[in-house]
Amino acid sequence: MSPSQESVYPEYETDTSQTSKLIRKFKETPFVPIGMAGFAAVVGYGLYRLKHRGNMKMSLHLIHMRVAAQGFVVGAITCGVLYSMLREYVVKPKE
Repeated sequence: MSPSQESVYPEYETDTSQTSKLIRKFKETPFVPIGMAGFAAVVGYGLYRLKHRGNMKMSLHLIHMRVAAQGFVVGAITCGVLYSMLREYVVKPKE
């Protein structure tokens, strides 16, 4: 990009490090990383419990873990949408 041209998104080009981009995205949409972390936790717990599932079939155990992981992600997305609606429509930002 030449110096004479002005950037369309200057706030996105000022952050150059991955950490600052991650922190900015976490502040904009906090429930996405929470959903991802919850998904990873459910999968980790499912893998741990895989060893001690008793006489339950493997396919049934995997279906239960998939439903739990998807439920956590859908719940986090729903909370994120409700949070953004609350922030945008109920609690008006100061202009």
